[in-house]
Amino acid sequence: MVTAFVTGATSGIGACFAHALAAEGHEVVLVARDAARLKTLAAELSARYGSTALALPADLASAEGCALVEERLAASQAGILVNNAGIGIADRFHEASLDLVQRQLDVNVTAVLRLTRVAVAGMVARGEGAVVNVSSVAGFLSGYEATYSAGKNWVTSFSEGVAAEVRGDGVRVMALCPGFTRTEFHDRAGVRRPGPGFLWLSPERVVAEALADLRRGKVVSVPSLRYKAFVLALDLLPRAAVRAIGQRLARERL
Repeated sequence: MVTAFVTGATSGIGACFAHALAAEGHEVVLVARDAARLKTLAAELSARYGSTALALPADLASAEGCALVEERLAASQAGILVNNAGIGIADRFHEASLDLVQRQLDVNVTAVLRLTRVAVAGMVARGEGAVVNVSSVAGFLSGYEATYSAGKNWVTSFSEGVAAEVRGDGVRVMALCPGFTRTEFHDRAGVRRPGPGFLWLSPERVVAEALADLRRGKVVSVPSLRYKAFVLALDLLPRAAVRAIGQRLARERL
């Protein structure tokens, strides 16, 4: 039985990954800050799927929280890691508090680096395993939210780089780049949901397409044809036009 770790597991994409992996019979370790919600979800998964689900409360913005998860990753010989935890910020870069901006960097970038490193080291030694780093279509933009877009751009590029390094070691690494998804993310960030309704995906669809792409060996997964076309169009547009699109979406969310 493979042990799967899912960060940011209490809702949205993370919770859907937890359900999907538990339904496949994996032992699931759920990571987030909210201990009560984690325990509730763990009990639900165990009761519904008959698989083992464990709650691991940890704040990935702190070195101590990352170290706790790293220790469990190594001890459990994790076969799957889903780095889903993330933070958005409502304020513009120069208006947001430095503490909040640093916290976002620590969760969205540093924790992904640290947990991926520990997980991949064990997976390479065993000759198997998979890491899914949840990035975003926003990573292909600039001007949407300066620090968020930059961080997600890093996650995608980092995942591609690690995937290339371990290509012959039996380990898969994939960046998942969803577009707008109906989760608690925007509410927590204190921003409106931009764009028309047809652009919004369900987290269940995002996860189903992500796991299918992972099985196919894809390195970058962009769920839905509409967002695949959007990303392709961004690659063809001048950078000034890409910035303009990001800025327009940013205005709609405030």
